[in-house]
Amino acid sequence: MNGVIVVDKPAEFTSFDVVAVVRRLSGQRKIGHTGTLDPNATGVLPLLLGSATKAQDIIPNHDKEYVAGFSLGMTSDTLDIWGNVSERKETSVTLGELENALSFFRGKITQLPPMYSAVKVNGQRLYDLAREGREVERRAREVTVYSLSLLSFDEAAQSGVLSVSCSRGTYIRTLIDDIGTRLSTGAVMTSLDRISACGFKKQDALTLDEIKKLAESEELEGRLMSTESLFVTYPALSVSDAQAKRFKNGGALDASRTSLHGVQTENGSVYRIRDREENFLGLARVDEGSLKIFKLF
Repeated sequence: MNGVIVVDKPAEFTSFDVVAVVRRLSGQRKIGHTGTLDPNATGVLPLLLGSATKAQDIIPNHDKEYVAGFSLGMTSDTLDIWGNVSERKETSVTLGELENALSFFRGKITQLPPMYSAVKVNGQRLYDLAREGREVERRAREVTVYSLSLLSFDEAAQSGVLSVSCSRGTYIRTLIDDIGTRLSTGAVMTSLDRISACGFKKQDALTLDEIKKLAESEELEGRLMSTESLFVTYPALSVSDAQAKRFKNGGALDASRTSLHGVQTENGSVYRIRDREENFLGLARVDEGSLKIFKLF
């Protein structure tokens, strides 16, 4: 099987648990994913099967969307409700005060990766160090929050739900903790559902039960998303039979002898290459008027 399965990850499963289940059900040994979800998080987890795993390091769209619950007046070592809560206090934040605090976290912001994360420092995963009771210096990273809004806020309970659209590498736990720091109240994440990742939406996703039923009826392969679907942000370019043969054999193509003739192309631009039957062959990158192979599929 070659392509993408978008899984709606259930709670209490690690991303690697999901990979193991899909590997067993599909019979496909070669499987990768496009970014982990915490065990208590749910939602969109795209898995790459077979030759699609070659796309893992070159996927152009790593933006994500989340719906996240939060509670003010608390802090924990993991920055969420499932960690060891170190502080609880009464708070009385108003809707207006919370909305004002959110305004500081839109656009380009810097975040310090949490200790309970998969980020490596000196070759060691932060979560391994955290489990040993060690805290090490981390380097702040710039991320982008495209949109951040309140879906609900209960002033009496001092809890609510956020909608977040963000770039790769954004930690929602850290975002909520930083909002709590801004409000001088503390805050922890209480739920997390990823509703979009790498261009795939929740409606594209299959539950593990659905995947099991499709595998048992031998219909799973027909439900795979194409490898090409990972690259829809790049323009498509159909080539002749001779050009398709040359491209598949590793040869560069003269851009002026394709439908790009007369089109101003920039060096580094990437195109999806298709044959005359619209079969996806791979990606090409423009280099001084030539379309050189970026990745074959």
